[in-house]
Amino acid sequence: MEKTETRIPVTVLTGYLGAGKTTLLNRILSEQHGRRFAVVINEFGELGVDNDLVVDADEEVFEMNNGCICCTVRGDLIRIIGGLLKRKELDGIIIETTGLADPAPVAQTFFVDDDVRARTRLDAIVTVVDARNLPARLADAAEAEEQIAFADVILLNKTDLVSGADLADVETRIRSINPQARLHRTRRAELPIAEVLGRGGFDLDRILEFEPAFLSGEDDHVHDSDVASVSFELDQPLDQDRFQAWIRDVLARRGVSLLRTKGILDFAGEDRRFAFQAVHMLAEGDFIGLWRPGVARRSKLVFIGRQIDRAELEQGFRACLA
Repeated sequence: MEKTETRIPVTVLTGYLGAGKTTLLNRILSEQHGRRFAVVINEFGELGVDNDLVVDADEEVFEMNNGCICCTVRGDLIRIIGGLLKRKELDGIIIETTGLADPAPVAQTFFVDDDVRARTRLDAIVTVVDARNLPARLADAAEAEEQIAFADVILLNKTDLVSGADLADVETRIRSINPQARLHRTRRAELPIAEVLGRGGFDLDRILEFEPAFLSGEDDHVHDSDVASVSFELDQPLDQDRFQAWIRDVLARRGVSLLRTKGILDFAGEDRRFAFQAVHMLAEGDFIGLWRPGVARRSKLVFIGRQIDRAELEQGFRACLA
């Protein structure tokens, strides 16, 4: 008789800063799938906003800030998973990594820790790729290539922002790194969740071919030391017009060096939360719902990039107060 699989499947969502991981996560959580997931979100920086960007859902969301899941807080990941396994029945665990994560040490977690290995199985590493910015990231960020190399499923996202010829070139680059992964072209991470969850796609043999030391548990991952994160938090409302004018100026002048900008903002005279996100100079924002009861109304803004002037940004952000 064939043995029934009882281990909980784990899906790792990875991809460089601003590729669309949180958008994909929101699509998964918004689907009427009838399954119960636990979500673990890891952010790069001391102040997290991704938890606020995730849609209101029944799933419990765990934040892991101030360290990258693939190195400094990997032990925390093991502890969180261990706690989840003891507390509730789950249909799956979804882990959204920081955009600077190397997927290898994250995947190792499900093989080198005995308890985690006995109770969970790595179902798939799903990598979201920014079609517009991937060529630049492959040139200046080793993590972008590592994320593609380890992927079982790849979403070539934001395809509406590039030409057909450029899209074909980007796809060729991806295939040169990872010819086996299932590749989907997407806009705003639109994809049936059956293509992301329950894939059974993680192939340990393939990983061992190009990463022979994978199961050793060794981690030689070093982040790009030029990339830094600065975060600001204000407990007074902002003037919406003043903020929009200021952030447009910041992105116009500094956007090339800003890999990712994101925030949850409290505008004066408005009862809804405003979510702001940008990748380089390309920005978008919208109201995403009322402030949750019992939650303090605070504006949080995070910049991730190179050559960031903290003092200048903090002064400009404070000048947006109503």
